[in-house]
Amino acid sequence: VHCHDDMGLAVANSLAAIQAGARQVECTINGIGERAGNASLEEIVMALKVRKDLTEHHTDIHSEYIYKTSELLTQVTGIHPQPNKAIVGKNAFAHEAGIHQHGMLKDKVTYEIMMPELVGAPATRLVLGKHSGRHGLNNRYQELGRQLTKEELDRAYKFFTILADQKKEVLDEDLLLILRHGAKKGDEKLYKLLDLVVTCGNELSTAKVSISFDHTAKEGVARDHGPINATFSAIDEVTQKRVEIEKFEIIAATPGRDAVGVVNIRAMINEKTFAGKGASTDIVNAAARAYLDAINKSEQLESAYLNSLASSDQSAF
Repeated sequence: VHCHDDMGLAVANSLAAIQAGARQVECTINGIGERAGNASLEEIVMALKVRKDLTEHHTDIHSEYIYKTSELLTQVTGIHPQPNKAIVGKNAFAHEAGIHQHGMLKDKVTYEIMMPELVGAPATRLVLGKHSGRHGLNNRYQELGRQLTKEELDRAYKFFTILADQKKEVLDEDLLLILRHGAKKGDEKLYKLLDLVVTCGNELSTAKVSISFDHTAKEGVARDHGPINATFSAIDEVTQKRVEIEKFEIIAATPGRDAVGVVNIRAMINEKTFAGKGASTDIVNAAARAYLDAINKSEQLESAYLNSLASSDQSAF
């Protein structure tokens, strides 16, 4: 039997032909072929292998080499199977929806009719995205060697949902960044960035920031050369700080076009040097967070100094 997939029925018709007595099936890896392609070899082989309760027929194909063969064909032809392609698609053994991840963690058979090892595919991947729940997030942190308390998980999940709205897939590197820069207990800042809007022009850029200060929102607007300089100037308008940047560094913390960027700065404030770090999928936003981080450290130092003076005065009496 030789079936093409013009109506999306090549595999179904081939299996029907086998049930009717055909003993030779002409098919191709990844279903590659002219027009809409041919019957997919991997789908026919695995249907016969997995559903032995419905048929007594089998092949002598070593199914554990299917995935590698599919990848080899992709490298040679440059034609990638669609992500949701059965058996060999990159999402064939990936789960993002929260209810699916919860079921998979309890029993893999819930959503998988076959194990990825049967076709030589990588182990099942729980993709963390905007549809993932706390259970899936906590499980990934455990796999990364991080045991979170309920309070820590709640904070991490809050930042995770914000990041997941910006990225299709949240990577392990993103999760570690969340722990380092957003979900720390007691990491309350004196100045906190609420909103940032930047407009770029031919010569000058305009930045408008909204910053919470002692539970009160304040806004600052400034124009300067470049979006980052304009943002820093707008922040200065709110904080009334004199800040001199000594070092400015941008690092891509995660891969891909929607990568999280980390900005490291070294700033001189009141004749003292402070390091600041910020992370975001928006590099200007990351720079603003790093700038505020340095300012907050200077404020904390001043506060600690004043508290020590107050303690000294009280002990003198």
